[in-house]
Amino acid sequence: MADTVATYPRIVAVVETPTGGTVSIDGRTRPVAGPDEQGVRKEIHALVTATAMELHRPVRLTTRDARGEQQFAVHPDGRMEPLSLLDETAAVPPTVPAVDDEPVEAPRARAAAAAAAPQPMTRAEARRPTLDDLLQSRPPAPLGPATMGWQGVVRRVTAGLVSPRPSEFELSHRSAIERVQRSLRGPRTVVVINPKGGAHKTTATLLLAATFGTHRGGSTLAWDNNETRGTLGWRAQPARHQNTAVDLLRDLDRFNDVRNAKVGDLDNFTRSQGSTQFDVLASDEDAAASSTIDARAFNELHATLSRFYRVIVVDTGNNMRASNWEAAVAAADQLVIVSTLREDTAASAAWLVDGLYEKGHEAKIREAVTVLASPTKVPDAQLHTRLHSHFNSLTRAVLDVPHDPALVDGGTLNFDALAAETRGAWLQVTATVADGL
Repeated sequence: MADTVATYPRIVAVVETPTGGTVSIDGRTRPVAGPDEQGVRKEIHALVTATAMELHRPVRLTTRDARGEQQFAVHPDGRMEPLSLLDETAAVPPTVPAVDDEPVEAPRARAAAAAAAPQPMTRAEARRPTLDDLLQSRPPAPLGPATMGWQGVVRRVTAGLVSPRPSEFELSHRSAIERVQRSLRGPRTVVVINPKGGAHKTTATLLLAATFGTHRGGSTLAWDNNETRGTLGWRAQPARHQNTAVDLLRDLDRFNDVRNAKVGDLDNFTRSQGSTQFDVLASDEDAAASSTIDARAFNELHATLSRFYRVIVVDTGNNMRASNWEAAVAAADQLVIVSTLREDTAASAAWLVDGLYEKGHEAKIREAVTVLASPTKVPDAQLHTRLHSHFNSLTRAVLDVPHDPALVDGGTLNFDALAAETRGAWLQVTATVADGL
């Protein structure tokens, strides 16, 4: 096994403090952080696993901490194996069984037999380099000129005569975009959950879809899976029609005819969001209607929409017992647990996690991403620490998004009106979600 784990890319992870460290991939270093050493190691593991997934093969990881240096093989499915143990196993020479003394032969006959016997392949011959090896050995692409911060200002003012290296912040920003843009193995569904109203679910759904759409060039849908009436359609840019998921469900047979179905026909049911390059499928907006979306309706819609969109971000209602809510969780490739930094909303999120564990969704919770949204400019520091500690022990990652006045009124989302800090925070959230897809 050790021989089959390539030494490139060269990945070195250093745990420097109980709450921080670095990961270097072929010389490009990025910081990692966590509430404790376990959280730091979890972040390192996620980054290295993502690299293995991109390469579709195990990668070699060297770790350094207070206990010394170790090497591991990290597989695309997240498994880790200590290479030192594998090396020792591989180094043990094969046992040669004892045999009786051979009969005396003429030297010429013995030499002829030896020449005719097949010779074992050398280790180099057994692992000959391939085209993939050659392509993988290419040096990383140049960083490109700085465009952000004082480095970008200097480069522009001097017309490129002085071109400082991009800042670590800009490199992290670029890395996040690359993670959002990575190829997927098929259509993927992200489900945003918290059974309490006002938990930031609809805002999170719109901002995740906007970030995916902006950086992936479309093929993204934000879908309001409220069993009756939700607010995603109200928060989205309006369209010339008022059609919703209920209307699409009535006309679904037309889209299930693979010979005649056209993605353009969906425009009569979804609402395009302009430059952010995603569509919105609203829930029923007729106050007098009695129709609802149940599990069967959700599954039928999901099966059809997955043929037309690469990424579907699902906004959910507040009823964990509703069949369409449970169907969305079952269909999710990635759960996103959203909470504001408030005691009641966070308690609702914690109760949600307990309930999903009881229903057998442990694996989905372990791989979930928790997003904590600040309701004020200065959040409660003690509550922030408590929530990070709680959800870091339950989910794959916990990320913060800042308070933004442009989101306070709950009106139509204008992505361009958001502060740069807000857009940057949601880019990091979306990249972390993409890591799990």
